[in-house]
Amino acid sequence: MRFGLVLFVGLGLLGCGDSDGGGGGAGGNDETGPSGPGSGPSGPSGSGGGGSIESCTVFPADNPWNQDISALPVHPDSDAFIDSIGRDTGMHADFGTEWEGAPIGIPFVTVTSSQAKVPIDFVAYGDESDPGPYPIPPDAPVEGGPDGDGDRHVLAIDTDACVLYELYRAFPQSGGSSWEADSGAVFDLKTNDHHPEQWTSADAAGLPIFPGLARYDEVVEDGVVPHALRFTVSQSQAGYIFPARHYASSDSDPSLPPMGLRVRMKASHDCSSYSNEVQVLCTAFKKYGLIVADNGSDWYVSGAPDPRWDDEALGDIANITGDAFEVVYTGDVETY
Repeated sequence: MRFGLVLFVGLGLLGCGDSDGGGGGAGGNDETGPSGPGSGPSGPSGSGGGGSIESCTVFPADNPWNQDISALPVHPDSDAFIDSIGRDTGMHADFGTEWEGAPIGIPFVTVTSSQAKVPIDFVAYGDESDPGPYPIPPDAPVEGGPDGDGDRHVLAIDTDACVLYELYRAFPQSGGSSWEADSGAVFDLKTNDHHPEQWTSADAAGLPIFPGLARYDEVVEDGVVPHALRFTVSQSQAGYIFPARHYASSDSDPSLPPMGLRVRMKASHDCSSYSNEVQVLCTAFKKYGLIVADNGSDWYVSGAPDPRWDDEALGDIANITGDAFEVVYTGDVETY
């Protein structure tokens, strides 16, 4: 197995916004994970983007995560959605170096095809989970650390097969010879692989988590984030927009954001006074946007931790409020 540069476990920067559960998912997080020493080329250019991890592209260029949304029309209910998320609320980089001794961000580990697959016992949403076994190392990093009581995500990427494995509320059993988890999902990164309709995943929206993470190698080393980013909201409606597949709310208020809602930074928003890191994020916000992935703290943007992050520089993102964004139309709200 390969852990990239280093393994991480940690808590959200300056507090956390954990999910309230609601069908499995990630919160505005007490999260962790290794960015690794770099993720290869930034992916295809043109109308789509796309990240990569070692030799694997993270979904094809035409995948929704990699879609250039800069020219999409503004949603007719954009103002109501932004108001409900928080027009005056500042953004938060839910990733960085450390907070109270623990690294900040969602964890992931890379493995090879030689990594042994182990049984997964799903204890909450097994009927909506891809069955095991999964190639989870016994010492795989757990969000929030071994004793974390939050979402406890575990993400593993087989970089030979280019397959992503994700668990929610994961606990190693018998020294990691098996794992217990609330839910789990498997995604083939080589294809436009989507979870079944109405299924949760390791995320409340039924989405994969890894494609929406901000990573040091992209933001700082490449200077380009070639995909949409994942963020959380404190209140959501009982509905979802593709590529989301699931919701975690019983509230029918149409002004609340559904899972899968996509927001874009306004082209007119000036980011020139922000740190280099936040300027790179701004460019991604304008081209690829952000996708509502779970219930958590408003405007919390997910990423992977790395000891090389400059937390002060990332803190500039707090100067960006919800008013800098608009909602784009990517489809109708679905319910069930």
